[in-house]
Amino acid sequence: MSTETSSGDTAKRHSGAGPLEAPARGSRVANRWLALVVLSLAQLMVVLDSTIVNIALPTAQRDLGFSNDARQWVVTGYALAFGSLLLLGGRLSDLLGRKLLLLIGVAGFALASAAGGAAGGFALLLVARVAQGVFGALLAPAALSLVSVTFAHDATERGRAFGIFGAVSGAGGAMGLLLGGILTQSVSWRWCLYVNLIIAAIAFIGAMLWLHEGERPERVRLDLAGTLTVVVGMVGIVYGLGNAASKGWTDVSSLGPVIAGVVLVVVFVSIERRIRNPLLPLGVILDRDRGASFVSIGLSGVGAFAVFLFVTYYLAETLKFSPIQTGSAFLPMVGLLIVGAIVSGALLPRIGPRPLVPIGCLLSAIGMALFTGLGTHSSYAGTVLPALLVLGLGTGLIFGSAQNAATSGVQPHEAGVASAMVNTTQQIGGSIGTAVFSSLAATAVTSYIKNHVGAAPQGQILADATISSYHLVFWISSAVFLACGVLTALMFRSGPLTVPDDAPPIAAH
Repeated sequence: MSTETSSGDTAKRHSGAGPLEAPARGSRVANRWLALVVLSLAQLMVVLDSTIVNIALPTAQRDLGFSNDARQWVVTGYALAFGSLLLLGGRLSDLLGRKLLLLIGVAGFALASAAGGAAGGFALLLVARVAQGVFGALLAPAALSLVSVTFAHDATERGRAFGIFGAVSGAGGAMGLLLGGILTQSVSWRWCLYVNLIIAAIAFIGAMLWLHEGERPERVRLDLAGTLTVVVGMVGIVYGLGNAASKGWTDVSSLGPVIAGVVLVVVFVSIERRIRNPLLPLGVILDRDRGASFVSIGLSGVGAFAVFLFVTYYLAETLKFSPIQTGSAFLPMVGLLIVGAIVSGALLPRIGPRPLVPIGCLLSAIGMALFTGLGTHSSYAGTVLPALLVLGLGTGLIFGSAQNAATSGVQPHEAGVASAMVNTTQQIGGSIGTAVFSSLAATAVTSYIKNHVGAAPQGQILADATISSYHLVFWISSAVFLACGVLTALMFRSGPLTVPDDAPPIAAH
């Protein structure tokens, strides 16, 4: 491994595997991989929760007796807390210590899950979901940044680690659908929350055994002005997008918060440019490779939303799959996603993200286009399965590469906030996808019915209208992935990624 230095040049290229640093030998090598298992479990807990609770909600609603409007707040409450506090959580992990924030996040998430599972009414369930969002915003960026600093010294090992971590991040949502269906049907909806206690216990004990804090971070003042501005701004954006999904874009409760949130984010950027110790150092996002990574993660979040929501609807409503069957239907996609993420991890140290992410986007676009072949009498094996397989391979290449690139070359004291940006862009992308696709699908159904009155029995018209709305969503999602591929092909640098000369210490015992 060679190093070239010049004035102002603080980075060096990794073209493949290099010699392990001394602290990485012997038991430390094994312990790094044990640490990765712990961090992947912590990440799994967060991504599982994005879908597993949705499966449990109808049963929980009947059990606790709350309204449809209240049911939406069980989802929105989590999204508001999680999405708005991610940047703060990432910065706190840089300032106070990543292991400390991870432990607090895991323990708090477990306690919130226990409270939600034991809820006897809507109020406690809502409070528990908001608390899950708060603690999830602490643990998610801490986990990703710990992966980054633990595997900072060897490009090949780093690629493998991020391939595994990316596979967990991408597959967790689909796994949540299956696990949610099994637990809801076989045990109780409450176990969709209680299951986090098992995962959290393993992750907490493992973190105590195999993670260490590393060098104590420098004590600096927290950027209170930036924190307040971006938290309120993110609340406005996430809240407004959530309302747009159900009330439409023209409703004042949708458009107003989104506009206010965007204005506050602009103000936040202005503050960060002038302040000495910013919440988000702008250099983190202005780097070309990292910027391309955030774009790919955000746009993939927009595009991938369609598969989890509308394919789930199709399987349940058109093919009449049970919750367990619906969750099982996504397993082949999970398998190919894992393959894609591991392949990207192996290739990234040699060729970099520029070919991998655009190829992943192209495959994902093809997968989404294949979904437009769905009809009222289509079969799972003939139409749904091929599309899921192609999409799984594509998204695996994207997430396995982009998460690595988004945190590569970041200074140790900025790893947490860089990791938080990964989660934030994915969260905002998903929120935009929810709002845009739900609104477009509802409009498409109404328009189709209006234009086909009397052409067929009412039930058939409604079924055809629903399928037509799915097709529209899948075509637009395919276009989003194509746009993502073009943008990332232009934005990413050619060649392997860069890492700082002063790579951070290994964060594993």
